[in-house]
Parts: sequence; structure tokens; C-alpha cells
Amino acid sequence: MSEQHIPRGDTLAWVGGSDAPEKSVLNIGFMALSDSASVIVAATQGFAEKYGLSLKLQRQASWAGLRDRLLSGELDAAHSLYGLIYGVQLGLGGAAATDMAVLMGLNQNGQSINLSHTLQSAGVTSGEALHQHVHQNKARLTFAQTFPTGTHAMWLYYWLASQGIHPLRDVDSVVVPPPQMIEHLEAKRIDGFCVGEPWTAKAVDEQLGCTVTTIQAIWPDHPEKVLGCTRAFAEQNPNTARALIMAVLDAARFIDESEENKRSTALLLSGSEYVNAPVSAITPRFLGQYQDGLGHAWQDEHPLRFHAGGLVNQPYLSDAMWFMTQFRRWGLLRKDPDYLGVARQVQQLALYREAATALGIAVPGEMRSSILQDGTSWDGSAPAAYARSFRLHALADSPAVAL
Repeated sequence: MSEQHIPRGDTLAWVGGSDAPEKSVLNIGFMALSDSASVIVAATQGFAEKYGLSLKLQRQASWAGLRDRLLSGELDAAHSLYGLIYGVQLGLGGAAATDMAVLMGLNQNGQSINLSHTLQSAGVTSGEALHQHVHQNKARLTFAQTFPTGTHAMWLYYWLASQGIHPLRDVDSVVVPPPQMIEHLEAKRIDGFCVGEPWTAKAVDEQLGCTVTTIQAIWPDHPEKVLGCTRAFAEQNPNTARALIMAVLDAARFIDESEENKRSTALLLSGSEYVNAPVSAITPRFLGQYQDGLGHAWQDEHPLRFHAGGLVNQPYLSDAMWFMTQFRRWGLLRKDPDYLGVARQVQQLALYREAATALGIAVPGEMRSSILQDGTSWDGSAPAAYARSFRLHALADSPAVAL
């Protein structure tokens, strides 16, 4: 990606006088994943400088490490799992409860569940076949996800349960950092995994198994990574937080503008200091071009996207609440939280609205409605009932308990 791709006609905004960033040099954490793209582009391609910021990218080895550095102040903000931010907010996942902030959504779609070559060779290439393998063969399989309260754990649990496989009883679940998934699969330490790109594509390219489902097939345009920080950082540095949102929003808009921009971004990401993966593994799924390792190829109707006119970036209250319903469903929360109240505390709707409005980007409603693969509807209106509505769960206080 070269400097000539960057729009230069925009005037500086929110960087002078009383609106100047309180802190102009920021340490920004990210993981080696394709969905870190808008943060990396903002930091390296001139977008941050437009808003008076210098972003120092710091690649992290694990989500737990990223969380710890956010909480210690070593990182000012980070490309983060939705569920990581809310796990910390609620005191789950090994960290003391700390007030957190979601500044904006970074992407939708672009995650998958893969099965190993061993399972593929045995004809286990679908949810139905996996259900039969687990229950008839009494096979004890091990699946990897990336963080106990993270999106990948929740997607994996949701999909397994939709196939009649209890994720806490019928299989083992282990935590593996995204870039290590390939190594664990190749060493046959795991039978499958849920992770973001490019690692599922790379596993297929290296004939280490198959993609059994994308997560967008489970929930079209599902929420994924967010730009997160502590609430203290956002409250103490509101101008900085707003400028950071604007820089990343501008970068996200740039990426989604054209196939050329997407290809140049994929090439940038492939570098050793960023995702450190072959561009051949990044670009196709970055463009929505999929093959599953089973002879099927398609152009996905819900590809990885970073902006979509602002539909991706609004920190929807309902998206945040969904993750909390899954924490409740699987027993991570022992009682129902104030779903809407917690979401309103964490989602920085006012800051996001100011940033988006300054850039002429439409701001959608605070809630959105979705229908998931199993036919369930989610709109945030009745979260406690929704958490109890599933046949498979770990709610000890429900008459439909399935432990």
C-alpha cells in the first residue's frame, strides 16, 4: 500500500484548541488477524496523523496478554474481542472486574470453524456427521478457541449446541492463541478450532482439514472485533478517544471503498510485523472468496467487512447484550446482569456518534435485529428470557437444564 492511495483533501478536524487530543502518542495492541486491518491501516497509512495522533502498534502473543496490558496501561487501546471487553467488565476470565469501554466495532464476519484432516478423512465433514461421531463413537474430541469469554468460544459453543453437541459436556475446549492454531492442528493436539482469518484459510490451503462452517453462516453480519480500552482512558482522554475513532473509521471506510484497496490492505497485513501469513491465505477470504477443502468454492454473501457505510462500526447495545446472554447461558455468569445497563456503560455511543457525524457517516440505531441459523431471533428486547430459551445450556436455575 502506497501513500498515493490515501485521500489528502480532507481538512483536519477535532485536533485544535479545546478539541486537541489530550494524548497524541498512543500504544495500540493488536493480534495477528485479518480483522485488525483498519487499526493497522490507520496507524501506518497516514490516517491517524490527520487527527493529531501517532499510533504505535504492538502485536500481542495472546488475548490474555493483550487484556493484561490494557489493564496495566501499557496499551492505551486495542483491537479486541467483544467478549474479552465484557468478560473484564463483569469480572470473568481471570481478571478483576474493571470498567471497560467499546469505542466502535471494527468488523463483521470473517471467522470460521475448521475440523481436522483426521476427522475429514473419517467422513466427518458436517455438523450432523460430527454429532454422530461424538455420540455414537463416544469419541472425546478437543476443540480450540482463543479466549474463555471471547467471541470464538461463544461461536464454537453456539454452533456445537445447534448440532446437538453440548460444548461443556460432550467435548473438551482449550485456549490457543490464533497464530498457533495451525501448529496445534498439525500436531494433532486438537480436532478442530474456531478462529479468525487467515488461520482457517491457511489450514485449508495446507490440507490440514476443512472449514465446516463460517460464523456468518450462523449469524449473517455478526459482530466481531471492537476497538476497546478501559473506561478510565476514555473518560480522561475524550478528545483522544474521539480522534482515535475518527482515524480508524476513516481507515475502515478506505478499505471497503474498492477491491484495489482491499488487495493492497491484504498485502500490507501479510508483512512479518503484522499478521505474518502468506498473502495467498489472506486475500481470498478478505475478498469473500471461499473454498472449504471439500471441493466447494463460493463467493460469500456476507464477507469480512470493515465499514459498510457505518453499519459495521456502530457499537450496538444489542450486540453487546448478546455476548452477555451467552455468558449466562453457559454458566459463566451465575445470575442475570443488568444487560442493558451494563451495555450502556460500556458502549461509547456518544463519542462514536460525534466521530461519525464529523466524518459525514450515518449512525444507525442503538439496537439491531438478526435471525440466526437455528431460527432464533435476537433484537436485545428480552435478554434474560433469550438466555434461557435454548435446549442446550448450563443454567442450573432453569427447568430445561441440560448439563
